[in-house]
Amino acid sequence: MPDASPATILDAPHADAAVLDNAPWHALTGPHASFAIGNDLVRRYPEDVAPFVAVRTWDDPGVWQALVDLVGHDAEIGLSGYDGEVPAGWEVVGQGEGVQLVETGALQPRPDAEAILLGADDVPEMLAIVERNQPGPFRPRTYELGRYVGIRRDGRLIAMAGERLHPEGWTEISAVAVDADHRRQGLASRLVLDVAFHIQQRGDRALLHAAASNVGAIAAYERLGFALRRRNRFSAVRTPTQ
Repeated sequence: MPDASPATILDAPHADAAVLDNAPWHALTGPHASFAIGNDLVRRYPEDVAPFVAVRTWDDPGVWQALVDLVGHDAEIGLSGYDGEVPAGWEVVGQGEGVQLVETGALQPRPDAEAILLGADDVPEMLAIVERNQPGPFRPRTYELGRYVGIRRDGRLIAMAGERLHPEGWTEISAVAVDADHRRQGLASRLVLDVAFHIQQRGDRALLHAAASNVGAIAAYERLGFALRRRNRFSAVRTPTQ
C-alpha cells in the first residue's frame, strides 16, 4: 500500500497534520493535558485510562532514563515511532507495523439514530465487548477521553466505537467493535460515521489507527473515505530490572 500524498488526503488543511507524526505526545500536551503524568520529555496516561507512553523526541540522550523514571523498572511499555536499537538492559518483547488513516473529502459522516451514548455505567459492558472482539487497548476510564457510542440489541451492547487520542485539531476514532453474530450488517461503518460526524461538528478532523495486517478493516475505512497517511513501527519493550 503506497503512502498517499498530503494533497490527496488534506483537502481542507485547516488542521496541522504534522502533529499526527507524534499523536500521543500532542494529545498529552494539548487537549488531554489534564490526564498527563510526566514532564517535558516523556508523558503517559494514567494506567486505567490508556496504555500510551509519549516521547517528545528520541534525539534527547536523557529520554531512556526519563522513561524508567516515569514507569519504573521491569515495566512493559509500548513505543511508537522508534526504529533504533534499545539501550543495554532493555528488552524488546514484541514488534509490529501499524497504519494511520485520516479523513478525506470523500468521507460523508452522519449521525446514527440507533447509536446511544455510553458512559461510566456502561463500562463493564464496554470492557466485555472489547474482550470479545479485541479492537485494541481499552481501560476502565478510557471512555473519559472522548465520546463513546454503541448499539444495543435485546438490551445487550453488540457494537461500539468512540474517541481516543486527541492531538490539537484531530480526534482518533477507536475501539470499533462488533460482536461476531452481528457483523456484515454495516454496524461498524454506521458508528464510525456517527463518531466522525460529531468530531467534525466540533471543528476537528478524524483519524484512525489499525494494525497493518488488518487489511479488511483498512479496506473498509478506505471505502468510507479515509486514506493512508503513514505507516508506523511500534514495539513493546521492557525497562531494565534495576
